[in-house]
Amino acid sequence: MTTAALEHAAALLSQADLLIIAAGAGMGVDSGLPDFRGNQGFWKAYPALARAQMEFTSVASPATFRDDPALAWGFYGHRLNLYRATVPHAGFGLLKKWGERMEHGYGVFTSNVDGHFQAAGFNPLRIEECHGSIHHLQCTKPCSDDIWPADGYTPQVDNDACRLLNAPPTCPHCGALARPNILMFGDSGWNEQRTAAQEARLHRLLTKAQRPLVIELGAGVAIPSVRYFGQTVISRHNGRMIRINPREPQVASANDVGLAAGAYDALSAIDALL
Repeated sequence: MTTAALEHAAALLSQADLLIIAAGAGMGVDSGLPDFRGNQGFWKAYPALARAQMEFTSVASPATFRDDPALAWGFYGHRLNLYRATVPHAGFGLLKKWGERMEHGYGVFTSNVDGHFQAAGFNPLRIEECHGSIHHLQCTKPCSDDIWPADGYTPQVDNDACRLLNAPPTCPHCGALARPNILMFGDSGWNEQRTAAQEARLHRLLTKAQRPLVIELGAGVAIPSVRYFGQTVISRHNGRMIRINPREPQVASANDVGLAAGAYDALSAIDALL
């Protein structure tokens, strides 16, 4: 990160009337969460799945809930416990502080299912989780469009084997196996109603702004949901971009700025200039 790039980022923040935080998986790395970039990153976090040579796209699928519920809930149960126990890093607080100073506040668009923006004190009505949330459940059938909080369920997981030890959660309506309300690979049964409502609220917020600024954090190009959203804000809402990514920080316009760094390091460096 050069001084000029950081000063450019600080200047973009000073002129914006709405802060849009667009966060991918890299946002959680500074909180201590694993990076699933490629099979090697995934297998490092889940040695049992490495031994079985099971890829992320295979485990994170509705087929696994159908064929091996103990494995499916071993994987997602471990993640649920991990996300509940992990404290969001201080960069979340910096973003919230900056957004609250702006005329129209902040909005969040994230592909992360960990619920850490809510845990860090962000207004849930200003957050869109485009891939859903591990903290909410739905029926695997599904028998209805109901989505309910996972608060009452605590998975007990054999982390070495990546298998659930206690009973899995069930649908309160029909008794069938429940699953996280997350968009998985090859997933035709995801209930998107909660995310659709979030999307509509974020769109209404964007229509109020004249000078939105996207701060994109840890969003790669392999699954470009977050990157596509940020580009949409630029093209449709006259937005500008600060892209924070240690490996892929390039931006398309000289009006925007890319910072080759992790989320917390870049955010704290910008904050020192404000």
